[in-house]
Amino acid sequence: MAANLASLRIDYALSGLDESDADPSPLVQLETWLSQAIEAKHPEPTAMTLATATLEGEPTARVVLLKGLDVRGLVFFTGYASDKGRQLAVNPRASASFFWVLLERQVRVTGVVAKVSREETEAYFRSRPRASQLGAWASNQSAVLRDREELEARLEEMRIRFGDGDIPCPPEWGGYRLSPDRFEFWQGRPSRLHDRLRYSRREASSWTMDRLSP
Repeated sequence: MAANLASLRIDYALSGLDESDADPSPLVQLETWLSQAIEAKHPEPTAMTLATATLEGEPTARVVLLKGLDVRGLVFFTGYASDKGRQLAVNPRASASFFWVLLERQVRVTGVVAKVSREETEAYFRSRPRASQLGAWASNQSAVLRDREELEARLEEMRIRFGDGDIPCPPEWGGYRLSPDRFEFWQGRPSRLHDRLRYSRREASSWTMDRLSP
């Protein structure tokens, strides 16, 4: 390998994270940091790595886009028969992480995942670009394809099938909500002495905050 990976490092020094500056609600704190990432024009600020696991504990991680955030949790959309959909059906706990390198920040979220209501799924589906709606019908997510041409042919079939009419939401496609019981907010600091604040759910609407060693 041409690059010496061990020598590649950045000494983070943009800012710190103090308990007095953190909101008592981790969901509000996440909204604040997400808004700041958007304002900083961070590439794909809503991208989060979602980790799920089988019943046997075999983990899988991939990047998905956050599409909803409120007091109930974090929402993303996918095919129910995808790898993550099948894993969540048997093991409904997951972890998500954001990394905003331009701001030297990371957030980790862990909790229980459940499908959102069909009404919420269909409302979001109607907001998607038409090409994305067609793509949801054309793709049997995570299934093996013979080649790229097979996928393109399915897409053309969907274009013909729906014509210029409205495209309904596929029955096997929809949203999930990650309802958190633990957050960690990480702010890079010099000499790898990072700030780490962990929120743990105590009751339905209250949280405890702890500082962790970097």
